[in-house]
Amino acid sequence: MPKNAFCPKTLLEKCTFPSTRYQGSKLKLVDWIWQQISDLKFTSALDAFGGTASVSYLLKTKGKKVTYNDLLCFNYNIGLALIENKNILLNSSEIDWLLNKHSNITYPSFVQEKFSDIYFTNEENALIDIIITNIRHLDNKYKFAIAFFALCQACIIKRPYNLFHRKNLYIRLADVERSFGNKASWDKPLDKWFRGFVQEANQAVFDNGQENIAYNQDALNLSKDHNLVYIDPPYISNKGIAVDYLGFYHFLEGLADYPEWKNKIDYQSKHHRFIPQFNEWSDKNNILFAFDKLFSHYQNSILVVSYRSDGIPSELQLVGLMKKYKRFVRLEYYGKYKYALSTNAGSQEILLIGT
Repeated sequence: MPKNAFCPKTLLEKCTFPSTRYQGSKLKLVDWIWQQISDLKFTSALDAFGGTASVSYLLKTKGKKVTYNDLLCFNYNIGLALIENKNILLNSSEIDWLLNKHSNITYPSFVQEKFSDIYFTNEENALIDIIITNIRHLDNKYKFAIAFFALCQACIIKRPYNLFHRKNLYIRLADVERSFGNKASWDKPLDKWFRGFVQEANQAVFDNGQENIAYNQDALNLSKDHNLVYIDPPYISNKGIAVDYLGFYHFLEGLADYPEWKNKIDYQSKHHRFIPQFNEWSDKNNILFAFDKLFSHYQNSILVVSYRSDGIPSELQLVGLMKKYKRFVRLEYYGKYKYALSTNAGSQEILLIGT
C-alpha cells in the first residue's frame, strides 16, 4: 500500500500502528472492538479519552471521520502525529538535526539538573534536554508531534515497568542476574531508540480522505456532533484504586510543557511528580457522576464504553446509567484479558454499547 493512501483493510493486515508500552492501551483489543461495532451506522466518531490513539487509528483505517481527544498534552501529540496528520513525515536529515546541538540555539539543562539519578543516566538526561529543545524549534506541528512521540517512546522503553511512578534508575544499573525487565532495551542508546520510533510514526501516517482532528480538552467541552462516541476513561478497581495516568507519565507531560515544567513539580516527592490534581474520573465517589454527565452530553450519539467488569462503577451501574439515555443497551465481554501489572485474574474487559 502506498504511503498516505487509504487503508481499507484491518489494522493488523496492513496499516502499521506503532508499538506501544502504554498502561491500559487497547491495541491488542482493537479487532475485537471493531467486531462489536462494525454493524453500527456511523461515519464520524469521537475518541474522548484517546490515550495511545489505537482505537482512533482503527477508526481512521475504516474511513471514519475521527476526532481524537485527550486531557494529557503528551497524548494529544500522538493524536496530532497519527490521526490528524495526513502526509507530513520527518526525513533522515531532520532526525539527525534533532539529535545534535546547534550553535545558534541555547540549551537548558532542566532535566539534567532536576532529574539526576531518578530515571535516566546523566548522558541520557543531557540528550533529552537537547532533543526536546530542538523539537521546540520545529515550525510544523506535525513534525513536532512525530518527533515528540518518538522522544516519549524512547523514554518509556528505557524505564523499568515503562512508567515514571518511582525513583528507580538503580534497577536498570544494578549488576545482578535479572528475572524480569529487558536489559537489552535499557542498554540500547536513547538516540537509536529515537530514530526507530520516528520511523514507526512515519510508517503509520496516511490520509483516509477525511478531515480528522486532535484536541487536548476536557471531553465535555467538545462538540456533540459525532455519530459515535468511544469512551475509555481511567479505570478504578473495586478497591477504589484508580489508574493515575498523570502519576504514571508525569515526566512526559513535563516534556510537553518544557518551559513551564518547573512550576508544576511537587519537589517534596522523590521522583519529582506533578503537583497532585483532582480528577473526578479518578475518584471513586465522583466517577459515576462523571459518566452521567458524559452520557448526557453525548446522548444523541451512539455510546461505546470500554471498562473492566470488576471496576467502580460496576457493570450493572453502568448499564443502568446508560439506559437513562439510550433505548438499546448491550454488554459484550472479551474474556480474561489481563493488563500488565494487574493482579486480578478474574477481571474481564467489557464493552458497553448504547444505541
